[in-house]
Amino acid sequence: MVHSFSRPEAGAPRSCGWTRSLPLVALMMLGGCASVPPPDAAMSAAQTQLQAARDADAADYAPVDLTFAQNKFQQAQAAMTSRKYADAADLATEAQADAELATAKARLGDVRARIQTKTDENARLRKAMEQAHPELSSRSQMPATLPAAAPTGDMPAPSASVLSAPMPSGDGGFQTVPQPATSSSAGNAQEGQP
Repeated sequence: MVHSFSRPEAGAPRSCGWTRSLPLVALMMLGGCASVPPPDAAMSAAQTQLQAARDADAADYAPVDLTFAQNKFQQAQAAMTSRKYADAADLATEAQADAELATAKARLGDVRARIQTKTDENARLRKAMEQAHPELSSRSQMPATLPAAAPTGDMPAPSASVLSAPMPSGDGGFQTVPQPATSSSAGNAQEGQP
């Protein structure tokens, strides 16, 4: 098979294949930038969660997580103004997650503070009761704290009543279980032992 190539005519303009596709490539690049819409919903959700974290006193109970959330939200806002919508969406999602963590830690800190307040109040009332009625405190001692949980690593040993003395073994081998005394011990030997 023989291929023949012809020379372009003298008056025909020469063009490369890539120069004809250059406008198409430029159009596709511009279309790619415009395909990511502004993440308005993500920004709004992050801002709402940041406000919820502030309302839950995250500044007191989780200041580091709240600061992370605020910084990422500011970065997301900067990306929005630069029209880097994909980056803005990612940063807004991260800011929302950090704000949710700060909210959860703040709620946990608040609950722990309320528990400590109740524990302190119970101790104060117990002390006042013991001072007012010393006869009550001598009859039944109420523990000031809850007893510690028993370790779960080892099983406790059985009580002494469960254990029996080891059976004497004359030859140092296996111990046999004593048989109940019956009238014919020879019959038992022939019937078989369980």
